[in-house]
Amino acid sequence: MEDQSATKRESRGFYKLSSVQRIGFGAGDLAQNLIYQTVSMYLLIFYTNVFGLPAATAAVMFLIVRLIDVVWDPIVGAFVDKRNPKMGKYRSWLILGGVPLTGFAILCFWNGFSGSLLYAYITYVGMSMSYTLVNVPYGALNASLTRDTDEITKLTATRMFMANLGGLAVAYGIPIIVKSLSPDGLINSAASGKAWFITMTIYAITGLLLLFFCYTQTKERVVMKDKDMALVKVSDLWTEFKRNRPLRVLACFFITAFAMMAIGNSAGSYYMIYNMRAPEMVPYFMALGSIPAFIFMPMVPAIKRAIGKKQMFYVFLSVAIFGMGLLYAISVIPALKDLVWLVLVAQFIKSTGVIVATGYMWALVPEVISYGEHRTGRRISGIVNALTGIFFKAGMALGGVVPGFVLAFVGFDEKNAVSQTPFVEQGILWLVAVIPALLLILAMFIISRYELEDDVIDRLNLEIEARQENQ
Repeated sequence: MEDQSATKRESRGFYKLSSVQRIGFGAGDLAQNLIYQTVSMYLLIFYTNVFGLPAATAAVMFLIVRLIDVVWDPIVGAFVDKRNPKMGKYRSWLILGGVPLTGFAILCFWNGFSGSLLYAYITYVGMSMSYTLVNVPYGALNASLTRDTDEITKLTATRMFMANLGGLAVAYGIPIIVKSLSPDGLINSAASGKAWFITMTIYAITGLLLLFFCYTQTKERVVMKDKDMALVKVSDLWTEFKRNRPLRVLACFFITAFAMMAIGNSAGSYYMIYNMRAPEMVPYFMALGSIPAFIFMPMVPAIKRAIGKKQMFYVFLSVAIFGMGLLYAISVIPALKDLVWLVLVAQFIKSTGVIVATGYMWALVPEVISYGEHRTGRRISGIVNALTGIFFKAGMALGGVVPGFVLAFVGFDEKNAVSQTPFVEQGILWLVAVIPALLLILAMFIISRYELEDDVIDRLNLEIEARQENQ
């Protein structure tokens, strides 16, 4: 009888996933993090200190590229929703988008046209558009594997574990490799250009191989009906955004969460080099942005069952704010300023909160997709992921724009690889602790407005499947 019940649930879209399938899916996020986290964490310092662009110029470029994404992302979302290629509706783009993503990511860190703003625009725009070709279908692939909320929680925990494995490889590995390959042993000098290019090549090709593995281990099983595909259009993005309140809440959360992460990540290396005078500790500081994932992400399903997802958000966002407050205190209290070990403790505490809260939010994307499907009868996963992609990139744009403008405002000297003025150090501290903490307080308010508890979304999914069986 139990087997029949399980079969019945699977026939209604509540599929169970094996460990290999979860790891295979997570390999896609590991791959993207090896590439995009490198861009997020280090492209600004590469542009300012190695490639030779002024900080404000780089900031404007980041903003313009994000505006291009506002147009490009919905086009990609509608495109993938309208088609069902033989290689897979969504997973085919892991390969078709992964190849150009790899190439453009490598070229972004090539110093052959040093100082050329045109070259920087071409390569960064190409990288960003290629990333969308992978990331939007990959997000839609998540919602196509199963409707089961418990399975999605496990899938998200595995995915975020592996994403942070990529983050750790980037945060810890990149500075060490670049430093070892650089003739002057620095990561923030013009002489380190070739070292950056070689390092990015290694990471990007590894990412491409992982995208191939993700392709082999995934299969779309909960997708839009063929008759509905022809009806998908780009304007569905705006229509869905207007009528899907949980999606609007999640979109706002994405903006604040990713802005917080991107601003902190971009400023992290500046903070250790100039504020703490400890450039040799950059790999350890940046690595601690990912290490807590290996401790806490496997515990997320149990934590969520024990206290509920909203309380889980509140708890871990509060932990992150406490860690940022500690970072600030260390930097302004003279007796604490030389305690680098305490900085690492504060970074670990901050990262614990950030990782769990921002990691689990990806599990909410399939929920808002199902909510929209329940209301309209169409499961437009690509469109919804294009929307979340826009807001994800909007947050990432702030992560590039805000640091660039703040550094320009406080008078950051791109040619000084050793020290900066006290005013510059104060600006860096605001980027590392104060602005991210304010964004997290806003994020706590936003997530309090999210209404899809597990019992609600399970009921909606069952009603969707029952409705489809009766058609």
